[in-house]
Formats: sequence, C-alpha cells, structure tokens
Amino acid sequence: MDFVVGVLIVVVGLLLSIALHEIGHLMPAKKFGVKTPQYMIGFGRTLWSRTVNGTEYGIKALPLGGYVRMVGMYPPARAGASRRRRDGRPSMVEEARAAALEEIRPGEEHRAFYRLTVPKKLVVMLGGPTMNLLISAVLLGVLAVGLGVGQYTTTVSNVQQCLPKNPDATACAPGDPAAPGAEAGLQPGDKIVAWAGTPVKTWEDVTGAIAAGGTGPADVQVLRDGRETTVSVTPVLRERPVVKDGAVAVDSKGNDLTEERPYVGIGPSFELVRQPVTEVPGMVWNVFTRTVEVVVSLPQRLVDVAQAAFGTQERDPGVVGLIGVGRFAGEIASLDGQGYGLAERSADMLSLLVSLNMALFVFNLIPLLPLDGGHIAGALWEGARRRVARWRDAPDPGPVDTARLLPATYVVVALMLGMSVLLAYADIVRPVSLTG
Repeated sequence: MDFVVGVLIVVVGLLLSIALHEIGHLMPAKKFGVKTPQYMIGFGRTLWSRTVNGTEYGIKALPLGGYVRMVGMYPPARAGASRRRRDGRPSMVEEARAAALEEIRPGEEHRAFYRLTVPKKLVVMLGGPTMNLLISAVLLGVLAVGLGVGQYTTTVSNVQQCLPKNPDATACAPGDPAAPGAEAGLQPGDKIVAWAGTPVKTWEDVTGAIAAGGTGPADVQVLRDGRETTVSVTPVLRERPVVKDGAVAVDSKGNDLTEERPYVGIGPSFELVRQPVTEVPGMVWNVFTRTVEVVVSLPQRLVDVAQAAFGTQERDPGVVGLIGVGRFAGEIASLDGQGYGLAERSADMLSLLVSLNMALFVFNLIPLLPLDGGHIAGALWEGARRRVARWRDAPDPGPVDTARLLPATYVVVALMLGMSVLLAYADIVRPVSLTG
C-alpha cells in the first residue's frame, strides 16, 4: 500500500508541475492579448473541461504532458512562397499554417501569436520552463531549510570492535587486536567536537584530522549524554580503498586500488541537517549543472540504456523514464528502518520532485521544435534579422516562418516518442532500484 501511495504522490506532483508549466505560458499570453482557445493537461480524449473567458480548461485521458493552444503560431505565407503538392493539394506546411490561422476571426488579427514583439514572444515561451525552475527552487528551499539535507555528521554511528587478522572474516576471532576506536572507549552516539585539538564540524574534518595526525596518539573531545569527555585514540595503518569522486578507484585490470592510511574503525551517522537560506542558491545551481550534464550526454546515455535493455551491459542509473520515477517514489514511500522515518521519506520525495522540475526546465530549453526552446530560438533569430535589417535600412523581414520547420519538428517528435518507449521498456525489463 505504501508503494502505491508513493507512486500517487509523485504522479500528482508531476501533474501539478505540468499544470503550472502551462500556466507559465498561459498567463503572459493572455496578458499580451493572444487568443488561447485551450489549456489542457494531458493528451487524447477529454475527460473534463470548462470554458472560462474564451479558454477551455480541461483534463485529458493520457497524463503525459499538457499544452496551451495559441492561435496564429505560424504566420501567413509570403506572397509567392506558398507550396503545394504535385496533385495541387496544399502541402503539410500549408495545412498546418491554415489550421493555425483559421480561428482568427475578422478583427482579431492582432491576437495572433506571430504578431507579438520578440520580447513578448520570449516572455510567453520562457514562462513555462521558468515556472519549473521556480518550483524546483522553492521545493529545494523547503527541503534544505525545513527538513534538512542528508549528510554525514560528526556523530558516531558504529564502532568496529576488532581488526580481524583474516581479511575475509565478518566477525571477531580470538586473538584479533581491538580496533583503535573501541580500545579508546568511543561509543555509538558520541558527537566528536575536536580531534587532536582541532575543532571539527563535518565528517570530512574528522577524516582529515585522522589523516593529518598519522599513527600518533590524539586526544578526542566528544559529547556523550550531554557531557563533554576526552578519550585518547591511537590510529593504526591499514590498507583502505582509494576513493575518487565518490567511487572506489580501480587499476587498469579493474581491481580496487588501496593504500595504507591511519585507521580508527568508526563510522559517521547519516542525518538530515537543516541548511541556512543562503545555501539554497548554490544548491539550485548544483542541481542545474548536474541536470545540464545529463541532458548534454543524453544521446550516449540512451545508447547505454538500449545496450542494457537488449543486452547484458549494466543499466545507467542516471536516466530513467516515468515508470522508473514511479518505482523510485514507491520505494521511498515503502522503505522503513532505523533512522528512516517520515522526515527522511518526505525529504527524498521532495528531492525527486526537485529533480523532475529541473529536468523539465533544462530539457524544454533545447532549441528544437516543438520544445519551448525551439520557439525561443525562432524568436531570437527573428529579433536578430530585424536588428540587422534596421542597421542596413532594409525592409522589415517580418516574423520567422517556423512552419517551414514542421518536417524537422515531426522528426524530433518521433525521436522523443522513441526515447519514451525505450526508457519505459528498460524500466520494466532492467529496472533501477534505490535499494539495489
């Protein structure tokens, strides 16, 4: 039941994100006088609708997106530029152009989208992605300031009791020497305040102090049951994995790299730590840059997903479809264990919605039709042409005829559908799980 609730939460969150994205288009379009006959969430058959002030608001059967229909997205063809098929019928471009203009009644020509100035076109088309960016930033602020960000703290969660002589042993054996932390009397729940006289605020400070101190004895100040106490810890050298960028480094043969480092045998607690508001902008930037990296490398990642789905290659956990996102939400809602309660589940669910909205923001800015970025690129090109014409005292070239890009638009739509089908298939046959 918890799994289903988690899926429903993320579905509702995604639909609200889509709805607000479309409102980001609708509000400026109405403000600038563009005729907007429809505002719809979903595609396919209409389940419910209501017309208010000339706009039909509704919900459709397939909740896979949404749209705001604005009349006059394509300008009329220039004189002599109209193209027809060999049999005399209008071409695909001309049919689309006619459909875009047919709802403009006499006297409403000024309400066509193509008649907007370049800055107004940019405001309308940027409104949707900007709404997703705002949603992502607000949710991230609620997460960071209200609930906290999961991170390792200076509170000890576990203390290793011995140093097994057998590297494959999972339990202490007679004759195994005590681990330095246990020998010093460190206990789970101790909050490390200072190591060898150096104050520590993060677990990275603790590991840095251990490495800097070598194998000499170090006085460690800890808070235990609200009281400060000091213990003496003498680390020992032990082979430890070499970690780079959060992963264990390997050699040319794929074997884990190790090195001798001072070792104590203690582990940190992983807790939600509330952040100051000033940290939120930097966190938003980090989410944005990581999302850009994923989108830029998306073609290669999709190749990897295909190889995993139809072969034996490991699945890339960084790219999943809607089914995979739903699985993540279900697992988050159903996870239960020590230290993972309502606050942790809420934080992970918010983090998922943060990532979804940032992905919607970045993906929609790709300069290809029918994405918002394609219309933005068209408006920028229109502005550049008009500026050059003014510099040359040439006639106004008029709006950019984006209708001529329809063949390429259909190719992009086909690729997007193919991507969705591939991810859905991979999410079913080679799913990515948060729990491994």
